[in-house]
Amino acid sequence: MKYFIRDNTLFIRGQFRAVSTGIHGGVADVTTILNSTVPRDFNDDPSRYIDLLVARHGFSRECFALLTAVDMHHLCVLQYDFITVFITAGVTNPTASPTSPHTINIIVHSREEMSDAALLETIITVTGAKAQALHGLGYDFPGTTTDAVAVACERGGAGRHTYAGTLTEAGRRVHAAILHGVPEALARQQERVRRSEPSFFIYSRYGGDHWVEWQKEECPYYPCHFPGQRCDYCYCPYYPCADEELGEWVESSSGGRVWGCAGCILLHIPEVADYVKRNPEATLAELRRLRDTL
Repeated sequence: MKYFIRDNTLFIRGQFRAVSTGIHGGVADVTTILNSTVPRDFNDDPSRYIDLLVARHGFSRECFALLTAVDMHHLCVLQYDFITVFITAGVTNPTASPTSPHTINIIVHSREEMSDAALLETIITVTGAKAQALHGLGYDFPGTTTDAVAVACERGGAGRHTYAGTLTEAGRRVHAAILHGVPEALARQQERVRRSEPSFFIYSRYGGDHWVEWQKEECPYYPCHFPGQRCDYCYCPYYPCADEELGEWVESSSGGRVWGCAGCILLHIPEVADYVKRNPEATLAELRRLRDTL
């Protein structure tokens, strides 16, 4: 899975088995999931708008799509082991008073394979966690009139999850990410927290289980590799690449094996980081070839 933002639209690309309640929704194999910001007075045909958008970017119509009035710089991305959650949120369109265009859009991606039943059950887990998060913030409604959810897993990914309720390995990670992410996304959309670009959170077990928001300008370890390095991709979009030239599998302190790439500098090289920004679907082989020419 790779994701990037173009034209105020989040694109998530890969080979997915997915479910969605949004545009072109259902259960299908797709290569693209997107969340696009539209004007508050948007009244175009949603399907036609999405078809034109993916065509303009050269992508297949095999996609699931969500629409929102929330700007993409308010996006929150949360990574909890093999689960990544993408959230944009606004609540000026509650179920009791549909007068404004904001919505809560949530996309869940699993690096590990899930059955169709588990994908569908994840929608239930997301919905329950969203309602709990809103209740915890003092809202008296469980969502808005236009909320949408998409859930995707890698086809042929490691492992397989049959269920995704809150007591399962997948479900508890999704639930935790939504509980943390919905308040953070709303804080940004309501400008109680100001960020100029999307926010990235990672679930850390270092020093006790907790969520950490990564901000490159506040990193206490800079420069962790060499002076002048670029840190736009400190949390690598290729992780875990399993490329033994760049890292290795190591034993985790919490059990099992994790991909260790602390010594990899590939995406810290300024020219490589710039290339990935221009070509977000570049392969690692492309990046290594570029590195070797520098």
